[in-house]
Amino acid sequence: MSPLSQGGIPTSTSGWTLVGTAPDDGSGALVWNDELGLPELGPTDVLVKLHAWALNYPDISSKHPPSTHRPNPILTYLTAVANGTFPWSPADHGKGSLIPGSDGAGEVLAVGSHVTRFKPTDRVIVVYYPNFPDGGAPTYAQMAGSPGSNKDSPGTFRHHGIFTEHGGLIRMPANLSYSEAVTLPCSALTAWNALHGLRALKAGEYVLAQGTGGVSLFAILFALKAGAVVIATTSSEEKARRLRGMGVQHVLNYREDPNWGETARKLTRDGLGCQRVIEVGGAQTIKQSFQCVARDGEIDVIGFLTGQGHAEDGPTFLEPLLRACTVRGIEVGNWIQFQEMNRAIEAYDVRPVVDGGVFGFGELKEAYQYVWGQKHFGKVVLSDGQQ
Repeated sequence: MSPLSQGGIPTSTSGWTLVGTAPDDGSGALVWNDELGLPELGPTDVLVKLHAWALNYPDISSKHPPSTHRPNPILTYLTAVANGTFPWSPADHGKGSLIPGSDGAGEVLAVGSHVTRFKPTDRVIVVYYPNFPDGGAPTYAQMAGSPGSNKDSPGTFRHHGIFTEHGGLIRMPANLSYSEAVTLPCSALTAWNALHGLRALKAGEYVLAQGTGGVSLFAILFALKAGAVVIATTSSEEKARRLRGMGVQHVLNYREDPNWGETARKLTRDGLGCQRVIEVGGAQTIKQSFQCVARDGEIDVIGFLTGQGHAEDGPTFLEPLLRACTVRGIEVGNWIQFQEMNRAIEAYDVRPVVDGGVFGFGELKEAYQYVWGQKHFGKVVLSDGQQ
């Protein structure tokens, strides 16, 4: 039980801290703490009791060694990860502790005196980029303050949190449970931005989604609802079966068909290619993405599951010109896009794909190990049992 102030507002809470780094899945750096301090509730602050949490790829990061290239130092506020291999880990990561996690959903317990957007009992989701209201991509300054990114921006892996009314929270879609809604802040919004950020996906267009991670599955869900034709890649016959069960029209096994990009192109209308390619693989998949993208199509670069380097036979900087396509890096999405996405989720009753292995909040280490072992299909969620 959290200590209470005279006004009934908890002054501390319990949850997980990340102390230094640890190898492999990074779970060895996770430490439970029953005395995590909470700041005073300010006039524009909202106190939330969190009921569900979700894991994202950056929480655990890549099995591949980090790039020797270091980006602009201002990027050091990006997501701190447990094993220290994420290329934008803070420069001081490993020299103290922070509260990790960026995805959280819960119930409003109390609001500050000037809060007008929320009231107690409202069901809300924590926003990944609270300082990014609009625009095609966040500036470095707008990326600051992302939950779990540094010691001054505590993450969501705790029972209670205080968030700003303006940008820090958004209402849950009415058709979703906490365990479903918590999957939206990063993976779903990234997929929505990829399909609708520059120009809206149209019915009858072709979308290629790589793998069965959170972003790819959300892209599949949104694309199918938009009337697009979806081509998905996987290496597992069991996952292929589940993809077809979702309504995916074409599934390619990338292990059996290393030239799946060309195969995908042949599946499109008149062999013209895909209008969208959800690129999550990186160095070892980008060549095939160029093979299947349509002229005037878009490759949305989202992840680097196959590493951060450059494949020996990889494309050169001339490839976008030769293919006459757009290659776009996606940084989640803005607050307005989040609202638009939530309206679509309600209108079309989109139900996120949550992995069957839902964990209790005290099982975060086991959840890290589960994701590291690539045993999941869809988003891995932790829940306190509230619906």
